[in-house]
Amino acid sequence: MRMMLVGSGAVGESILRILQSRENYREWLEFVLVADYNLGRAKEVIENLKERENYKAVQVDAKNKNEMIELIKEYNIDFVMDAAAPFVSNQIFDAAYEGGTNYGSMGTWSVPMDNPKFGIGIENSYIEPMTKYNFDRHENWENKNQMACICMGIDPGVVNVFAKYAAEYEFDELYEVHIKDGGNLEIPGAKENDITFGFNVWTILDEVMNPNVEYDKDKDGFIVEDAFCGEETFIMPEGVGENTLIKVEHEEVVTMQRYLSKYGLKKATFKIALDPALINALKVIDSLGLRSIHQVDVGGVKVVPRDVVAACAPQPKDIGDEMTGMMLVGVHCIGIKDGKKKEIFIYQPFENKQSIKDWGMQAVVAQTGFGAALTIELIAKGIWKGEGVFSPEYFNPIPYLDLMKETGFRYEVINM
Repeated sequence: MRMMLVGSGAVGESILRILQSRENYREWLEFVLVADYNLGRAKEVIENLKERENYKAVQVDAKNKNEMIELIKEYNIDFVMDAAAPFVSNQIFDAAYEGGTNYGSMGTWSVPMDNPKFGIGIENSYIEPMTKYNFDRHENWENKNQMACICMGIDPGVVNVFAKYAAEYEFDELYEVHIKDGGNLEIPGAKENDITFGFNVWTILDEVMNPNVEYDKDKDGFIVEDAFCGEETFIMPEGVGENTLIKVEHEEVVTMQRYLSKYGLKKATFKIALDPALINALKVIDSLGLRSIHQVDVGGVKVVPRDVVAACAPQPKDIGDEMTGMMLVGVHCIGIKDGKKKEIFIYQPFENKQSIKDWGMQAVVAQTGFGAALTIELIAKGIWKGEGVFSPEYFNPIPYLDLMKETGFRYEVINM
């Protein structure tokens, strides 16, 4: 595989570190082009790697499709990994397609209406619903014998694999799938109003504040509500304890409906635990119009408010050493096995201090990078393959779970 990594933020760096840790990885990973708008950052990422041979840093504007196509052709790239901000994902996706290469992403882009109607029907609240841009182009990719695998992180990503495994091996009929993203990370000594963005600031401003979506077959499909709806408490295992979770917009509810309906799926939700201080900050940012992606004039200079917030906020790559606790992300599955109701929770725990020791990165970042790195390896080895646009539920989950065990990326299955 000759890979171009677009986006060298914290997650992009973690992907490369994890790939490099694999024994004999050079047998299937020949070359990596690290492309970022900030050339200095791309060079820094390569300098942080144990091995730097066959890595090259380049500057690229991911809004410029033609620029990326030129790089694909110049360096004979056969796989583009999109680890950039979500607002450029469509351009990167199209550049990979037109450049004749395969593609992978952490997630997808969506555009809500300025005045969403909420209620039944995702199309009534979104100009461009999540994953639609990608799946609408499935036949184009199929006809060109190319593959795109979207949603390759921890969630979406690892949890999608868990759900497919549950559908295939744990249930006769799988009725409900509920993603729970939580943990007990904290920064000792942090002030009450300190704000911590555990992952990409732009992404948080996007998915958390967008109208949230859940799937309910009995209520005619997708249900859309305003931000911060669906609050519930959930007891996490491994001593993590009670988490207060809220619904947010996330690709799993769409991809699982697409691939798991044949197993009987009736409901799918995604909920995440967020720090109260972050929730309050997000509400203020939204009220002030600072989440907007529309340019405003400031003293004759055109700026995007969300870009300003994202640039000024604490960056995920700059936090972590001081945090204690763990991330814990899993899938609560409900269905029927041997004529009886069955409930299980399949989860992946990631302890922060261990993450810093092993990877030099905080748990949220490394856990996400791990999911993508394992998928890249399966694609590079030809184990996960296809023609068209897919998410992880399409593929056989067993090779992925085997790779999790092999790499020490622990997961557990417990009865509830």
